[in-house]
Amino acid sequence: MSDIIAARDDGEVAAAVRTALSAGKTLEIRGHGSKRAVGRPSQTDLTLDLSALTGVTLYEPEELVLSARAATPRADIEDMLAASGQMLAFEPMDPAPLLGSAAGAGTLGGLFAVNLSGPRRISHGAVRDHALGIKAVSGRGEPFKSGGRVVKNVTGYDLPRLMAGAFGTLCIATEITLKVLPRPPMEETLVAKVASPEAAAAALSAAMGSSCEVSGAAFLPEGVAGRLPGLSGSPTVVALRLEGVAPSVSARRTMLRAVLAPFGAAEVLETEASRALWLGVRDVAPFCGLGERAVWRISTEPVAGPALAARLAADLGGEAFCDWAGGLIWLCLPGESAHGDKVRAALAPHGGHATLIRATAAERARTSVFQPLDTALAALTKRVKESFDPGLVLNPGRMHAGM
Repeated sequence: MSDIIAARDDGEVAAAVRTALSAGKTLEIRGHGSKRAVGRPSQTDLTLDLSALTGVTLYEPEELVLSARAATPRADIEDMLAASGQMLAFEPMDPAPLLGSAAGAGTLGGLFAVNLSGPRRISHGAVRDHALGIKAVSGRGEPFKSGGRVVKNVTGYDLPRLMAGAFGTLCIATEITLKVLPRPPMEETLVAKVASPEAAAAALSAAMGSSCEVSGAAFLPEGVAGRLPGLSGSPTVVALRLEGVAPSVSARRTMLRAVLAPFGAAEVLETEASRALWLGVRDVAPFCGLGERAVWRISTEPVAGPALAARLAADLGGEAFCDWAGGLIWLCLPGESAHGDKVRAALAPHGGHATLIRATAAERARTSVFQPLDTALAALTKRVKESFDPGLVLNPGRMHAGM
């Protein structure tokens, strides 16, 4: 049996799974491989290559619905949507540059599997919130589908939400249907200097609690801010994005200036500069090109985010910034050591989870890449895994050892 099995359609995917199952082999599921370095190192016998499963199978701009096969390049999808004035509203992160690969190398299936949403997560939700339906093959080698091709559908269990973020451990998605939304015609970003992480948390909280409809909110310490487009030489700042039609953005800009007044004057980045800035925040541009220095993605309560980011950076000698109004921390450490125990000990009082996004293979093997599961959640996760993949054929151990 070849080490790589190429599949061209759903039938061949199902046949490959059944063949591996009967031979007692395990499968690594791969599209273009741009996210292969995210998660625990592969522990599989064979690779199932899905790169031939490409093409948009349905796009109805008027209905805000798109379906495409799993290995369709995300860049092709985003270009097609842009031509119709639409977008993937969850603003998916492109982790390829952070992991040392070329930007835009990912696929729709990879995007769905890792569920890495960008700055607009705070206003529009995550990848899974836009998943309407999937066609997939289980670890039993059985094709199935769930959901539909309309925004409002009631078809039983919401499996697309379960599969999003499962890193291909529950099924092999062969076609995915997503809700799309109109692209805002303009945007602006207000950038305000803040005196401390605590002041940043207060400013972000005030902005998010207002009626300004902020769609991006970040805490950018000095040094990190200076490596983002439009902020060269900036001190520690908060950045807040407004999107929509011009009259609405103008009115909300005035409102947001008033909200930020207690923290100091705010400068405005116009549409193009604003888009460049948030692209850099989305793809963690300040931490790209730094080899295999460990990078953590930490989710926690927003009010605690800026201070926790500053404390982790100071204690571990690294750098950090916050997205999602403080709820998402990106932490880059000075060397290859992930310091997993220290990171999770600092996070514990606030709640949340820490995921090791970039590290050497050796470090990913000895560190819990994903947040360790408590006893009850581990038992539930194991039962779900066994329901869809009782033979542990699909990406075993990719997220948690033994599953």
